[in-house]
Amino acid sequence: MKPTDRYLLNQPQHYRDILLCIVDVVQHTLPEATLEYKWGIPYFYYKKKPFCYLNASHKKQFVDVGFAKGFQLQNYSNHLVADNGRNTIKSLRYTALESIDIDVLRAVIQEAEKLY
Repeated sequence: MKPTDRYLLNQPQHYRDILLCIVDVVQHTLPEATLEYKWGIPYFYYKKKPFCYLNASHKKQFVDVGFAKGFQLQNYSNHLVADNGRNTIKSLRYTALESIDIDVLRAVIQEAEKLY
């Protein structure tokens, strides 16, 4: 089993459902992206460069979809989170499967794609 699959499938059901939904959206929106396992988490690469990572934060109780060039994203800034100390990454955060706005996720992926 690939490390990315192990990471996804070993998550509690709540996080696994969110992660698998996000993976599906990314793969359908940006089929050229490859899902790799870097820094202990699943990380999508696009054109051989870091694109976005997926992290299930059990402590903070959300799934983080961090975009490598997040600070360059102009649209949906009301949905994107920039934690203190971050100077390039902004992320979408989801606490439940039902909270995923597929249209916003797709739009952010498409905007981020144009930065490469």
